[in-house]
Amino acid sequence: MKFGYFTHVWGSPALSVAERYERLWRELELVDQAGFDYAFSVEHHCTPEESWMPSPAVFCTGAALRTENIRVGPMGWVPALRHPLHIVEEAALLDQILGGRLEVGLASGVSPQPFLPFGADFENRKVLLEECLDLLTAAFSADGPIDFSGPVHSLHDVNLSFGAAQRPHPPVWVPSTNRTTLRQLARIGAHTSSTMIVPRAAQHLVYRHYLDWWRQHDHPTPPNIGYWTLVHVAATDEEAVARCADHATYTFTKTLSYDTLSRSMPSAAASSGLGTEEILRRSGDFDFLADNNLVFVGSPRTVAQRIEAAAREGLFNTLLGEFTFGGLTEPEVRDSVELFASEVIPLLRGFDPY
Repeated sequence: MKFGYFTHVWGSPALSVAERYERLWRELELVDQAGFDYAFSVEHHCTPEESWMPSPAVFCTGAALRTENIRVGPMGWVPALRHPLHIVEEAALLDQILGGRLEVGLASGVSPQPFLPFGADFENRKVLLEECLDLLTAAFSADGPIDFSGPVHSLHDVNLSFGAAQRPHPPVWVPSTNRTTLRQLARIGAHTSSTMIVPRAAQHLVYRHYLDWWRQHDHPTPPNIGYWTLVHVAATDEEAVARCADHATYTFTKTLSYDTLSRSMPSAAASSGLGTEEILRRSGDFDFLADNNLVFVGSPRTVAQRIEAAAREGLFNTLLGEFTFGGLTEPEVRDSVELFASEVIPLLRGFDPY
C-alpha cells in the first residue's frame, strides 16, 4: 500500500497567508522525512472560507525547495480554467525542478461556482479535461514540434522550451468513478481516486472493472487508486477521538459545508446501502462517521485496521490522508503524522487489496 499526504491548505483566521504557507512547507518537510510516498494539494479559487491554494505550481515549487524524496503533485489542475498548453508547460518545468518527482493530477470540477469568476466553460469541463490529457501525453511523447487538434484547441508546429524529466511523461491521475472515464484511464495507464463521500461498495463495483481494463492493456505495474479522508492518530483511541472529533465535524460541516450539499450517486451507489446523500447529511455526526469507517481516527493499530478494512471494501491501494484540519495545532498534527509513519505505515506497507 502507498501513502499520500493530502492538503487543501485550509485557511486559518489566526494565521496570515504567509504564515499558513510556512506551516505548509513544514508539513511537507515532515512527511518527506517520515517516508510518505506522495504529497498532493488542490486547485481552488475564491474560497476565503476554505482553501487558500489557488496555484498548484506554487505548491509544487515550495515542495521542490523543501523536500528530497516524496513525489508531489496537484490533485488536480482544472483544465477548463486555462489553455491546456499552460498546464503542459507548467508540468514540464515542475517535473524538472522536482528532479522527476512530479505527479500530474487533472480534475474536471464538481461545482459551477469556481468557474464563474473566470467565465469558464463548466458544461464542457469533462471535454476540456480529456483534451488536456490527450495534449499532455502527446506533447511529452513527441520528439519534435507538436501538432495537435482537439475539440476546442489546436496547435501547429509548436516547440516546447523543454520537456518533462520523466519519460514519456510524469504519472497522471484523474479522480473519477465514471466507467467511461475509467476505461480511458486504464487504456493510457493513468491512475484515479475517490473520496469518502462516495460509498465504498459503489467504488468497488467500478474499480473492479477499471482493474480488469487495466490488465487488458498489459501495463507493467498495477494502477494506483486513491481514497481521500481525514486521518488522526494518537496513543489511544480515546485520546484520538477526544482530540479531533470536533475538528473533523467542523471541517465537514463548516469548512466544506457537506451537510448543505445535495449530491446523488447513480445506480452503483444505490445498491450499496449507505448513500452519498446520507454521508453528506450526517457529516456532522462523528459517531456516524466512525461507525461507518468514513474517517480513520484512533490508535495506530485501530487506524491500520480501519484503513485495511476500507481498502478491501473500496478497492483502493493508496491512502490520501488529510492530517491538518479544523483547529488542530501544529504539534498535534506532527504527533499524529509521526505516529502514523512509525506505527501505521509498517503494518500496511505490504498490504495489497487487489
